[in-house]
Amino acid sequence: MNNEYPAMGRRPSVGAVPVPAPSASSSEAGGFDVQGDRSGQSGAGAPVAGVAPLRLGATAEARSCTPPPVPGGGVTTPRGFRAAGVHAGFREDPGRLDLALVVADEPCPCAAVFTQNVFCSAPVTVSRARLDGQGFGTARAIMVNSGNANAATGERGLEAALESARLAADAVGCPADEVLVASTGVIGQHLPLEPFATGLPAAVRALSASGGADAARAIMTTDTRPKECAVVFSGDGVGYEGRAFSVGGMTKGSGMIMPNMATMIAVLATDAPVLPHDLHAALKRAVDASFNKVTVDSDTSTNDSCFMMASGQAVPPGSAPFAPGSAAFERFEAALATVCGSLARQMAADGEGATRLVTVRVAGAADDADADRAARAVANSPLVKTAICGRDANWGRIAAALGKSGARFRQEDAAIDIMGLPVCRGGLTVEFDEDEALRRFERPEVAIDVDLGAGDGRATVWTCDLTHEYIAINGDYRS
Repeated sequence: MNNEYPAMGRRPSVGAVPVPAPSASSSEAGGFDVQGDRSGQSGAGAPVAGVAPLRLGATAEARSCTPPPVPGGGVTTPRGFRAAGVHAGFREDPGRLDLALVVADEPCPCAAVFTQNVFCSAPVTVSRARLDGQGFGTARAIMVNSGNANAATGERGLEAALESARLAADAVGCPADEVLVASTGVIGQHLPLEPFATGLPAAVRALSASGGADAARAIMTTDTRPKECAVVFSGDGVGYEGRAFSVGGMTKGSGMIMPNMATMIAVLATDAPVLPHDLHAALKRAVDASFNKVTVDSDTSTNDSCFMMASGQAVPPGSAPFAPGSAAFERFEAALATVCGSLARQMAADGEGATRLVTVRVAGAADDADADRAARAVANSPLVKTAICGRDANWGRIAAALGKSGARFRQEDAAIDIMGLPVCRGGLTVEFDEDEALRRFERPEVAIDVDLGAGDGRATVWTCDLTHEYIAINGDYRS
């Protein structure tokens, strides 16, 4: 996911496609459905006579209402944060940014979730320890380098991660234990410290409230484009009259993506007043419903890290923090879900070599866990992903993936739609217009909808197609 394996330069954007413009029910329209409960079928055309529609889920009332993303918004949209991205020298190309720094004006609550890969990197070990192993605490700065993962580097790697944090602390002007670190790039290579010595002073000089875009570029590996999102929500009617709050973030991830923690590398921020342990709980829920529902190639990175800081600067000092269960906290969580959902979709759409974002929605499972198993089996199937690349509505591959998933259902109860076209009902084929399927495959997003007919469980997983370009990128990554 973080492409923590031997790196070439930024991959070409051959076949890359922008994140599709979502419908009014999507996150980019302010109500991203991170659970896959949409009132309509993505890509659906006119109903097919005599074919029952799928039970795709909840109504709009079941979704959180959040405002649309801020144009150009990102990790520094919330008040109290500055960021920068500079070329420090981890990469040979002097035009490639490779060191990102996000700094809070003051030490503030911080939470994080990390990879569950046993082969975790030195920066993950250091940052996890700095949050007392519980995933929350206080921090002032987050530093990310790209081009070197500092994973599988032993004691020397741990010493390098600690020293890089000390150098960052000296540059920012804070204690070393207030700096969290992350790295992304090549596994098994030792992290040089010289780029930090020269790059950090430049990064501190460049810190600004408009520096989020450069920071987002600096954390990229094989990503073809930066990934950012921010939303603003009102405190009116929830105990914070006349106040506006922001949640923003950036992420990177294009290959080695099937988070389990986890999330590639992401840095999120808010200016809402949220206590550390409450921030961690909210972050974990948001990650589980977004980043942990993305898979490009079923591989979990050694370096997955997702950080979030809360400055509280949208309210006067001493104001009461958002209380879990309150209307204000619910509004904050809805905004956080929107940002994470948008970033997750951007990651899937920018999968290595991808030409299509693929959304797999499963309903009618015995429970939500079974729905996730089924959706993930489809999303991870090389046969399904290559069929999408070839514009082939081969629903038998979807059925085969569902059958091996471990989800409990009877094949005679299963129903499948591809881009709104019914292709399977009662476990049997439904005749469909192949020419119409080809036309729909030209859309930037392919929706696969499944009803297992076994219960009320549901889940959504995002992925992409599998192309020749993916093989070219990963077969030549160190060259």
